[in-house]
Amino acid sequence: MKIAVLISGRGSNLQSLIDACNDDDFPAEISLVISNKADAYGLKRASDASIPTKVFNQKDFSTREDFDAAMSDAIEASGAEFICLAGFMRLLSDNFVKTWHDRLVNIHPSLLPAFKGLHVHEQAIERGVRFSGCTVHFVRSAMDEGPILMQAVVPVLPDDTPDSLAARVLEQEHIVYPQALRIIAERKVRVSGERAIIDGHKTPNGSLINPEK
Repeated sequence: MKIAVLISGRGSNLQSLIDACNDDDFPAEISLVISNKADAYGLKRASDASIPTKVFNQKDFSTREDFDAAMSDAIEASGAEFICLAGFMRLLSDNFVKTWHDRLVNIHPSLLPAFKGLHVHEQAIERGVRFSGCTVHFVRSAMDEGPILMQAVVPVLPDDTPDSLAARVLEQEHIVYPQALRIIAERKVRVSGERAIIDGHKTPNGSLINPEK
């Protein structure tokens, strides 16, 4: 399955997808990387992997809809049938989300539906939650909404800072995003209402408690 990846920055999650796609048995390949920032380091990651790139400058478009339409045209021209958002720091228009309905996923650094938007690690620490993590979800028009596909959990430590918590969550992002893309490309996922159903889904046994006795 050919995919496009949309980025705005350093592209560490993009790199995890590139590395996964380099495995011979991985069922997806990246046909295009798009950035809205010409200086995004992720563009170099893509070029180093011989993946075509495109930059769309929002100043070149009069409306958000025109910007998104140009992106959509480029994605379709690349042969991609699915899109992964990987740190793409723009809200997408309703038309774009509808065009790519159930063919568009994002990874967010919290356990959605908790802590949407920005500064999620600060929010988690301020609220005193005992666990945080990351979520791969199908994209809807509302920010950080949509059927949840996969999550990973990490404990929040008593001495955590937003940076230390972010680093621990990011390690899990690099694991779950390729896993989520694999089951999508293997056609094991279907969306029913606002739930993502995974064929052959295995649930982990046991539970986690924080703090422990």
